Amino acid sequence: MRGAGAIARVTVLAVVGAGVPGLASAAAADGGGSGRPDLSRYYTQKIKWAACEGGTEAMAEATGGAKDFRCGHVSVPIDYAKPGSGSVDVAMIRLKSSASGKPRGSLLLNFGGPGGPGVSALAGAQKEFDFLSKEYDIVSFDPRGVGLSEPVSCGDAEQGADPTGGDPDDPAAVLKELRKVAEECEKRSGPVLEHMGTVNVSRDMDVMRQALGDKKLNYLGFSYGTRLGAVYAAQFPKKVGRMTLDGVDTLTEPVAAQSLATAEGRQTALDNFIAWCTGNAGCVFGTDSRSARDSMVKIVEQMDEMPLQSMDGQEFTGQDVVGVLSQALYSRQAWPALSQALGALLADGDPRALIRMSGGLPGGVLPGGAAGAVGGDVGGPVGGSVDGDEVPADNLTAALMGVNCADDPDRPDAAHLEKEIGRLQKEFDEASPVFGKSMMMPVLLCFGRPAGTRYIRDDVRDVKTPKLLLVGTRGDPATPYRWTEETARRLGPQAVVLDNKGDGHTGYLGSKCVQEKVDGFLLYGEMPKNGSSCAAE
Repeated sequence: MRGAGAIARVTVLAVVGAGVPGLASAAAADGGGSGRPDLSRYYTQKIKWAACEGGTEAMAEATGGAKDFRCGHVSVPIDYAKPGSGSVDVAMIRLKSSASGKPRGSLLLNFGGPGGPGVSALAGAQKEFDFLSKEYDIVSFDPRGVGLSEPVSCGDAEQGADPTGGDPDDPAAVLKELRKVAEECEKRSGPVLEHMGTVNVSRDMDVMRQALGDKKLNYLGFSYGTRLGAVYAAQFPKKVGRMTLDGVDTLTEPVAAQSLATAEGRQTALDNFIAWCTGNAGCVFGTDSRSARDSMVKIVEQMDEMPLQSMDGQEFTGQDVVGVLSQALYSRQAWPALSQALGALLADGDPRALIRMSGGLPGGVLPGGAAGAVGGDVGGPVGGSVDGDEVPADNLTAALMGVNCADDPDRPDAAHLEKEIGRLQKEFDEASPVFGKSMMMPVLLCFGRPAGTRYIRDDVRDVKTPKLLLVGTRGDPATPYRWTEETARRLGPQAVVLDNKGDGHTGYLGSKCVQEKVDGFLLYGEMPKNGSSCAAE
């Protein structure tokens, strides 16, 4: 688990990814002289599963007693248009099926982000998928540029600075700092940086499907993982098996709109938490919810101005508090612990309980929406010995920005951005005085990068697949319910919507009703009726 100083700071770091290379029309090997790139060596490989060894202390504990975990990797071309130009080894983990006979096949998971490592997430969430493992081998992976799959980095998380410098009235200085961040990202990341993005990861998933020996891809994607699943459905419609998308992402809104929606959603979740807290005896904020909201804003502002310092000189800032809030508000189950942790901070200036929460959500799941989550552990086991220090401390935020920028075709030029910075800050501050500053950074940090792909926005629609199950949660702080409805309309009549009336980010891990319906579909093909719902629990 990271210490206070290593909590990911979205106002400090991010990768600004380059554009996504063009799509090839097919992923299979070319043997007929059609001119398609020859991918045969990738589509004929087999995964060599081995015991999971090494990794972080948390990962060693998570997998040490689980004999059914195995780790391995698949090789994918770094550039699908030029498959001979190099490859990326994508780290994978498998929870072997407990079926007495032959399993149904594999169920591939993506836990979101973008930039969330799937290897460590699955290793920490075995119990959550025990029921599905009765029929499937449960498989997850670290996408290219993430975790143990050639991780990208923008440098030491401790050395960065807020690109706005706290002064949006000096746009020239802001742009200068943004260019420095971009140059540092390019310097510290290998060639995988310019080949990140959902379009490429989707193609990687088809290589995984073949290497796993599955004719169809059975898939469960959370948050950003729903964008990934939708893109796969558009690219490989004939290879789609049973697919569930939980916490549905947008396919159309630019990074600016996504970030603003996430800021608003997190502020709503924070307001709900404060209302809950002030309605219970012993709340650190007292009983007045309006005063409590003002106090939360002041805490962040004061700690940004005067961070707490540990004995070794590391700082705990207001933005570190924001990072913990961003995670803890994803689940109502975390609210009592959050209340106690904030109490310790206000009463004694002790941030240790908040620091522990930075990587302590149930199951280690990191679904983060289009704008992404912050915090949490990175790193995990692969076949063979791995040093946990191989994964940069900033990889989660660096990869998040790499993917978001690669997926977004909108790029303001310098003149436009100079004019817009003041307006943007006002707009984000109005959306959320707590989360606005951090959520504005994804918008700024794509500046200067080549425009991302238009494929997702223009072509991921009207899929010709079997029925897809889309789960939307009404009180979701990261992926608003309207995105579920919008994405369902884009994907067409194949998309079946399950309306979860509860709170929290995604539904499967927080609602027994949602879990039962998703399990029923993935295991037995029992698709809920379109528009059916689960009551708040």
